[in-house]
Amino acid sequence: MKTRIVSKPSASGNPLKRRQFLALTAASAAVSATGALTPLAEAAPATKTPASTSGGWRFNAVYTGEHLSRIAFPMGGMGAGMICLEGLGAFSHVSLRHRPEVFHQPCLFAAVSVKGQPGTAKVLEGPVQPWKIFGAGNTGNGAPGATYGLPRFRAAAFAVRFPFATVTLNDPNMPLRVELTGWSPFIPGDADSSSLPVAGLEYRFTNPTKKPLEAVFSFNAKNFMVVGSNAQAIKPIRGGFMLWGGAPADRPWEEGAFCAVVDEPDVKVNHAWFRGGWWDPLTMAWKDIAAAAAYDRPPVTEGGPSPGATLFVPFTVAPGASRTIIVKLAWYVGHTNQRIGRDPANTPAPKEYYRPWYAGRFKGVEEVAEFWRTRYDELRRGSAAFAECFYSSTLPPEVLEAVAANLTILKSPTVLRQADGRLWGWEGCSDGSGCCHGTCTHVWNYAQAIPHLFPDLERTLRDTEFNFSQDKRGHQTFRSALPIRPIEPDFHAAADGQLGGIMKVFREWRLSGDTEWLRRLWPKVRQSLDYCIATWDPGEKGVLEEPHHNTYDIEFWGPNGMCTSFYLGALKAAVLMGQALGDNVARYAQLLEKGIYKTESELFDGEYFIQKIEWKNLRAGNPVENKSMVGSYSPEALQLLEKEGPKYQYGKGCLSDGVLGDWLAQVCGVGPVLDTQKVTSHLRAVHRYNLKHDLTDYPNPQRPSYACGAEGGLLLCTWPKGGELSLPFVYSNEVWTGIEYQVASHLMLMGRVEEGLEIVRVCRRRYDGRIRNPFNEYECGHWYARAMSSYALLQGLTGARYDAVTKTLHLAPKIKGDWRAFFSAHGSFGTVGMKRGKPFYEPVRGQLDIQRFEVH
Repeated sequence: MKTRIVSKPSASGNPLKRRQFLALTAASAAVSATGALTPLAEAAPATKTPASTSGGWRFNAVYTGEHLSRIAFPMGGMGAGMICLEGLGAFSHVSLRHRPEVFHQPCLFAAVSVKGQPGTAKVLEGPVQPWKIFGAGNTGNGAPGATYGLPRFRAAAFAVRFPFATVTLNDPNMPLRVELTGWSPFIPGDADSSSLPVAGLEYRFTNPTKKPLEAVFSFNAKNFMVVGSNAQAIKPIRGGFMLWGGAPADRPWEEGAFCAVVDEPDVKVNHAWFRGGWWDPLTMAWKDIAAAAAYDRPPVTEGGPSPGATLFVPFTVAPGASRTIIVKLAWYVGHTNQRIGRDPANTPAPKEYYRPWYAGRFKGVEEVAEFWRTRYDELRRGSAAFAECFYSSTLPPEVLEAVAANLTILKSPTVLRQADGRLWGWEGCSDGSGCCHGTCTHVWNYAQAIPHLFPDLERTLRDTEFNFSQDKRGHQTFRSALPIRPIEPDFHAAADGQLGGIMKVFREWRLSGDTEWLRRLWPKVRQSLDYCIATWDPGEKGVLEEPHHNTYDIEFWGPNGMCTSFYLGALKAAVLMGQALGDNVARYAQLLEKGIYKTESELFDGEYFIQKIEWKNLRAGNPVENKSMVGSYSPEALQLLEKEGPKYQYGKGCLSDGVLGDWLAQVCGVGPVLDTQKVTSHLRAVHRYNLKHDLTDYPNPQRPSYACGAEGGLLLCTWPKGGELSLPFVYSNEVWTGIEYQVASHLMLMGRVEEGLEIVRVCRRRYDGRIRNPFNEYECGHWYARAMSSYALLQGLTGARYDAVTKTLHLAPKIKGDWRAFFSAHGSFGTVGMKRGKPFYEPVRGQLDIQRFEVH
């Protein structure tokens, strides 16, 4: 392959100093080329730099002490459910039934006992978190059935190299040193392997003494797959046990199975825990563990079902040696009763419910377990290759931490994948159900991970939006149906979501190089854009002024920088796509030119972009009469209307999302749509006015738990020049991580790297494990999709973007000297960077057809 380097002037700004990029923290378990996780004690020490430390906290490092309190690391597959590995080694958030069960912590644990040494029988977990002992569901009754009272290790540490997490356990009374590595497959470009309903648990025992140690490892579980009074059983499976819960014919979604297996020749399985009342089963199971027992007991055939099962593995560890026992978990819930979305009139009674992707691939849990058993090493190597590549980056540790932490969203119940392989998602997860359905377009606009890591899956979202969620008018329902199918519109279109989708079509076309795919979709794209023009810019002024619904769950009245920048980005994308297809797009080009002029001349106040509230001269009519747009008005609200205009606007405020469309246009490859100096000025104003390091004295009557008190965060909006409305848009006083990362990466794209990194550090400091789970950035629900905007930080710092149409790898680094970073596109991943002034791409998996590099 011959490459040509085309160099362009670098962007103005303040590039991050090279030394900060070279200060990658490596204190947690590193992944070797063979896929093995090195012990924490052998990992390289962290280097303290301004980029890697913040208020005494080191990013991307080992969690210990109070920072272990809230850790729960998802393991599972995309759309396949999850089990979380906690910072102390416990299993929680067990959500295998295609919905979140955030507080589901069944009796599921591993243990070890050293023969001949009393007091060494311990659950393979650290001390129970204090918040679980008092205040975590049924604790007022003593937490019956929990394992909190069983002996366990006195100290733990937790380290992550996504998709791997390692718990190190220590206890002065235990002669064995123990490490647990939990993981599940994650291989960019291989969506099917990354969608398996499986997890691996690798228990590594080391003998530091001078004598051989004999011990028994056990893995134990009550049958948590049974629903109500349905049939249940503990079933045999090679090398382990299966927990099975049946279902009546009219409720097939209640059937489910979970299995734990090992490939150990000496494994013994007790399929029949003691049956009795009160706490008899766990009492007797623990007596076996304490006695270092190991025996086979077949499933019971009469007298009622067994409540649980244990697999035993006797083992011996020589002095100075180590032994690893791998427990392979798999599960299967092949049916659901989920059907979401309003069917068109005269549609036959619903007969189809959502089924997961794996149910179309495997017949049952036995097939999943066998596939997992035979492909385990291969999938581990592929996942370890990704981890090693990702963490070999010289980017700042806070950036790597923010990106990797939010990749766990793809392993959470936020994401579903139906049997035909198409992707669908919630906005996030409530405690017991999905929150805000339909791969909501204005939320998923921010999510930049999937199009680069799994581009084929991302393209299914565009197909759904334009072929199933869009009607003949061009109105696009921003919440798609599940199962994916045509839907009856029952609400406004979302301006930011629908216009963002047009830019994302451009992105998917350039990332795939598939012009025929674009050609097939193009008529729907035109239809969508024409609807947007007719609905929100009927006068064709180049700005959105009619009331338009958006991600703040309200309508903005009058032109504003946020949604008009989306409009301009969509127009520019349409011009570029239409020209490539030989279509006449002169109208769009004229609107784009008019819109840019009007936005920059009328909506830029000299420092940042604002909103011109308009409500008296619009086609929509009086807000009070148009109740579909604003809801009802109380008498006191009517007084505010006459004085300030419709409720829930931002007017002269400094909106963090104020040029969001320009950001999306840039990360999609469309390019900037507004003057770069004005955009930079806006972003610097957002950093200056909206970033708070201490919110103690800042009032937030909305949803304060995202950030409050002495914590810091980026406020959605402030009014530094006055003009704050009595009732500004809902959420305006809040802090959302997805917007923090969006603003940070946009600042980086514009060359303002230090300001961007400061926002990242303030955000991630809130997620240090003490109060919040570092692997669950929440907004309107756990594992909120908007937080995948953190992936754009990679592009913000490197400018790395592949164009499969021209076979060009673009780089626009804000980094001086040599650097390297993870890069994924077109089914390939590897390392991109600059070495001695020359660009390079070193593939780890797959290949990129690179005809030239362009360094901007």
